[in-house]
Amino acid sequence: MIIDTIDNLAKYASINPLFKEVAEYIKANDLNAHEPGKVEIKGKDLFVNYAVAKGKTPEEAKIESHDVMIDIQIPLSCPETMGYTPRKELPVEEYNAEKDITFYKGAAKEYVTIYPGSFVIFFPQDGHAPCISKEAEIKKVIFKVKN
Repeated sequence: MIIDTIDNLAKYASINPLFKEVAEYIKANDLNAHEPGKVEIKGKDLFVNYAVAKGKTPEEAKIESHDVMIDIQIPLSCPETMGYTPRKELPVEEYNAEKDITFYKGAAKEYVTIYPGSFVIFFPQDGHAPCISKEAEIKKVIFKVKN
């Protein structure tokens, strides 16, 4: 897991070359002005989901992980708390290959709050429980980057 400000995202291109394309997309587009939906940037290897998600309590937020894709999550409308548990500490659960997601039972081990102007990167080894907020809705973007 990596947490930083959007201005520094391009510095992580050595981890995955598609991170540079995410940074360029952010510079060229007003993320707040876009309607909810999916935009393909580089086919199935890189796309962005513009979302309006329901704010959840820590108990309601489900831990998830992905095998194929890396998440770069950016809250736009309000701070968003994310639960985190290393995947190696989570029980084995059924993987949905079509949606590239595994859900886990129970609460996250740790929590971090991400603010507008910042991002969090979740790699396949990172179990994460997004959308924790006191706000009824969270406007956010989720870049999906092929690992």
